[in-house]
Order: sequence, then C-alpha cells, then structure tokens
Amino acid sequence: MTTQAPARKAVIIGGGLIGLSIARALTERGLNDVVVLERGSLAGGGTGKSSGIVRTHYGVPSIAAMAWRSLPVFEQLGAEVGFRQTGYCVLVGEENVEPLRANTAMHQGLGVDVELIDRERLQELWPMMNVDDVALASYEPRGGFADATQLALQFGQQARANGARIRQNAGVARILTEGDKVTGVELLDGEVVDADIVVTAAGWWSGKLMADLGIDFPVEAYRSELLIVDAGERLPDLPVVSDLVSLQYCRVEGAGQFLVGNSDHEDFQKKFVDPDNYSNIATEAGIEKYAEKLMHRFPGFPDPSVTHTYAGVYDVPPDWNPVIAPVGGIDGLVLCAGFAGHGFKISPAVGDLVADLVLTGDSTDPDIPASDFRLERFAEGTPLSSLHPYVGAGEMR
Repeated sequence: MTTQAPARKAVIIGGGLIGLSIARALTERGLNDVVVLERGSLAGGGTGKSSGIVRTHYGVPSIAAMAWRSLPVFEQLGAEVGFRQTGYCVLVGEENVEPLRANTAMHQGLGVDVELIDRERLQELWPMMNVDDVALASYEPRGGFADATQLALQFGQQARANGARIRQNAGVARILTEGDKVTGVELLDGEVVDADIVVTAAGWWSGKLMADLGIDFPVEAYRSELLIVDAGERLPDLPVVSDLVSLQYCRVEGAGQFLVGNSDHEDFQKKFVDPDNYSNIATEAGIEKYAEKLMHRFPGFPDPSVTHTYAGVYDVPPDWNPVIAPVGGIDGLVLCAGFAGHGFKISPAVGDLVADLVLTGDSTDPDIPASDFRLERFAEGTPLSSLHPYVGAGEMR
C-alpha cells in the first residue's frame, strides 16, 4: 500500500509582479493551496513604477537566459500586457566595445536573437538620434516594452484560475517558525496564516522580515528618477535605447512622449531612502541633468518638453542581482528579492525557478543554475557579477 505525500500549503509574501508570477508558476505545477498576501494593493509597490523594458542584454549568463526564457510570455500575451515589440539597442563608446562584443557573443551562445550593428544601421533605426559618439551597438529585434502592472495582474488572474487565493491589505508582521521549520506568518492585525512553505517576495521589505529571523539579507532601497518628455511630434515605434555612452535609457511612451531613466549609479549610496517615505518627483537638478543628456542624444526632437516626472525605488543587494533561494537552516523558507530593477523582464522565468526550487529542490534549466542566486554568496564574498562589465554602468548590465 502506497501513502500519498501530504498536501502542502504555500504562502507568498508580496503581491507584486514577482510574487504573482510565483503564484502562477506554483499553481500551474499542481500546488493549488497557495495564498498571496499583499500589504497594500496588488502591483502597488515597485511593480507600478517599472519602466517596463523587455530585453535580454545582461552580463550574467543565467540572468540573460532568464530574460530569453521570459520573452515568449510577452510575445504570447501581446496587447493584453501592453507589449510593443519595437526592438532594443545598447549603445557604447570606444571604451566598451570589447565588453559589448563579448556579451553579444555570449547571448548568441544562449540562442538569443541579437546582432552587432554599426552607426549607419543605428541611424536607420533611429533617424532622430545623434550617433557621432557611438562606437558600436547591439540590437535585439524582439525586444521592446510592456506594462508591468498589466503583467502582474495577468499572473494574478492565472493563479486565481488555478486555485490560488490573493489577499490585499494583508501586511505580514513576521514569519513564524518552530525549530528549524517554517510554520506560517503572522499578519499586522495578529491573524496567523499557517503554511508549510513561505516565499518572501516583498522587495525592499524582505530585509526586515529576514532580519527578524536572524538572517542577514543585505538590501537597500535606492531611489531612481524618471522623466516623461513630449517630443513635439508623434513618434513611431522606435527601438528602446540603452545608452551606455551618456548613461541613460529611453523608450517611446504613448504616441508623442518619451520615457527617460538614469543609468549612472556612481553616487548611488547617496540615494538610499525609506521605501515608505520618499519623494515621488524628480529634483530640479535631476531634470536638468537628464534633459541635457536627452538633447545630446536626440537633437532631432522638434520641440521637446518635460510633461511630468516620478521616482521609483529599487531593492538593491551589494551585487545588484537577486537572491532566489531556500534560506539555509529554515526548512520551507524561500527568499526571492533584490532585483534592483531587473525583475520585470525576467519575472516569468523567476516564477518558474521558484517553482522548481519548491517542488524539485533545484533548477531544471541548465542555463539557469540555482547556485547563482544563493543568499550565502554575500557572506562568501563571491558576488554574482557580469562576465564582461561595462565601464560606468556595470551594475545595470
């Protein structure tokens, strides 16, 4: 006579894009007793501030592979998540030509649809761009951008359809354990939710939840400003630009607007903030700095003007790469946080990796080794770093 393994209940802390992707993946794999607990409203934290860029260009092979595995999800969902397949370009100056060549070759080895292009081809793709100081570019024709909130809610719908329960305004005060096993969570109102598995996907707040258990998860909240610029005329679907010469990234927003973000993190430690209390608008100095970069790169805009600004907060570990791993010493506890702005475009694969870890104990994808994302790497002094970092923008690529 065979005995059936006892059913397991999973609690996911965090109803943003990552938490909802995990709920979707777990329920797709047959774990139907899944509860998502969100402290506010779904996608109301970092997800709602995402610039929504879809790209595979990373110097860490496993993260590039996760982005490549995730791309078909955007293509399949299409307009349901606002996906516009405009293409994606990385621009570099002479000092970064060799890293660009090496990273592009690595991506091609993973199967990514990407090619190196010269200034002439870049000018064809982007007629309004100043390419004089661009030495080389890498172009992904299947890249683009989408809406992170729509994607999160799509994952939530899929999880609910598979049996998950999703609760909003259900903040978690602490994770409960008994001996070396997780037993559930206690909410801010004192309610206890029992669980055999607890996945902490709470972004910036994950650090405190870990610290309360005596676990050191080094993560900071880093504020980053974004501008919305009216170009002065209707814009076609131009490729997303990651400009590693002037350290900015840009994409079309709506019909005649342009979203501009900062890729210069030299003074990032000065921008650590309280994620529950930070300014949601760009500073005047920030606007002047970004506007100068924008006008240098896109002098072809006929009458540009800043229409509004906002700011988001990244959850940033020391190496700017996430932890996606069981937490040693506590059976049933999984940490999935520290995405530092990378989470959107890899979120489908992140959910799948967590489902692998929960249900099989290891990654099932040889290009995405689970060991890359272990928490212990910080204490060991073995950060997850780009194989071919770019001068000036290594953290983000």
